[in-house]
Amino acid sequence: MRHCTILFDLDGTLIDHFKAIHRCHAYTLRQLGLPEPTMAQVRAAVGAGMEQAIARLAGPERVAAALAIYRPYWDATMLDDVRLLPGARELLTALKQGGARTAVFTNKHGPSSRRICAHLGIASLLDGIFGANDTPWIKPDARFVQHVLTTIGGDAASTVLIGDSPYDLAAAQNAGLAFYGVTTGTHTAGELRAAGATTIFASLAAVGPALVD
Repeated sequence: MRHCTILFDLDGTLIDHFKAIHRCHAYTLRQLGLPEPTMAQVRAAVGAGMEQAIARLAGPERVAAALAIYRPYWDATMLDDVRLLPGARELLTALKQGGARTAVFTNKHGPSSRRICAHLGIASLLDGIFGANDTPWIKPDARFVQHVLTTIGGDAASTVLIGDSPYDLAAAQNAGLAFYGVTTGTHTAGELRAAGATTIFASLAAVGPALVD
């Protein structure tokens, strides 16, 4: 393996969960008497954590009220309309068989992320699943990266972070990791390139050969 440790973002990288995310935001804004957001608006709002997404969609002054609506609805419906992206299971299986350390590294709610990975049958292929509220930090804070690497026994010099957004790229840059961008989520190749990414793939299947010497 070219990299001993591979960290994966979750939404838009390993899984497609945007139908469920959009449904929950639409329900929340509807309950607040606000117009429902479009899918494009939701995709543009996510990435920096739930509170930030809600602030962008409902307004900073409504975050607390929105969270009180969003969270129970999310807990009840999060497993609806979630699926693995093509190549995700195959890549994780190959990495595990090759002896690499792998972990989910996401700004998605940590307990939700673990529940989703178990539901999709990939939790056993991972050495850890780390998300928002598991630590005081979220991406792109380098301390979040260091916590993950310390927990699973990795080191920055031999780690690559695979993700679909500039938040993932910034996390990799802040912690001295290699970064592979994928265009299966919220950002195009051009947008990732403009943010500073230099290695970009159209799919997880295309990433696989780059991880092997």
